[in-house]
Amino acid sequence: MTGDLDTTLDDAAAIFAAARRRLFGIAYRMLGSAAEAEDVVQETWVRWQTTDRSVVNNPQAFLTTAATRLAINVLQSARSRREAYVGPWLPEPVDTSEDPTLGAERAEALDVALLMLLERLSPTERAAYVLREAFDYPYPEIARIVGVSPTATRQLVSRARKHLAAEPRNAVTGTERRALLEAFLAAARVGDVERLERLFAENVVSRADSNGTAKHVARVAVRGRHKVARVLASFAEIFWAGITTRPIELNGEEGMAMERDGELIGMLAVTASDEGLHELMWQLNPEKLDPFRRARAGRATPEG
Repeated sequence: MTGDLDTTLDDAAAIFAAARRRLFGIAYRMLGSAAEAEDVVQETWVRWQTTDRSVVNNPQAFLTTAATRLAINVLQSARSRREAYVGPWLPEPVDTSEDPTLGAERAEALDVALLMLLERLSPTERAAYVLREAFDYPYPEIARIVGVSPTATRQLVSRARKHLAAEPRNAVTGTERRALLEAFLAAARVGDVERLERLFAENVVSRADSNGTAKHVARVAVRGRHKVARVLASFAEIFWAGITTRPIELNGEEGMAMERDGELIGMLAVTASDEGLHELMWQLNPEKLDPFRRARAGRATPEG
């Protein structure tokens, strides 16, 4: 009997392992937090492990439904917690250098700027959009997962698309974006206001997420070409002291890692168009950088 039980659990573990990356990708896109997404994945495993699997006709559908509904619940409670957050809130960055789509059919709903826009959607809208746009689930299946009719599901996805379409997205090539980013860093380091203003779109916004831990950054979102340039210039000498930068892949796009004495202390992601840089998103919260550090460290450690 014990042997049969072990075989059953082994089978369950194999099924779960095959779905794990996808489940994390769904939860991360919904929550914008690698740590919370991992918690959702672990709770999904507990439910899968303890359910009567003999009555589950479609294990993958069971796992997706469980993870999505858990993420909806977490998102509903997370919004109240974020009201107490100090300064702008940004998603935790994730390392996508080995999995550019993070377990999905497409890389949609993964870049930092779009994750920020997804914060404006209701939890159910966000779930429907993620399942449709990133994972290409059919509408009837999404309807079953989120608990609404197929018609209502189409409306959820349509409303989400309209919300997101109104906002600027990256509209330049990767090469052009990198050139803008490098030019920005060169100007920001020396606090050159005029050069910074030439690189910015008129409605540029800068957000620095540190939850109050970084002393020399603005604790509110700063908007407008002139104001952003002035604020960045005022912090330049202190902020950039001892910092080196290097390109790094995060959330499916190239950003910049900021390091001091070889330690990752921040990340910068941007959006850009032919008008210049639209968004500067600075992740400086040590707690949010830890999952990225651990992922990189784990990959760098030889097995055995």
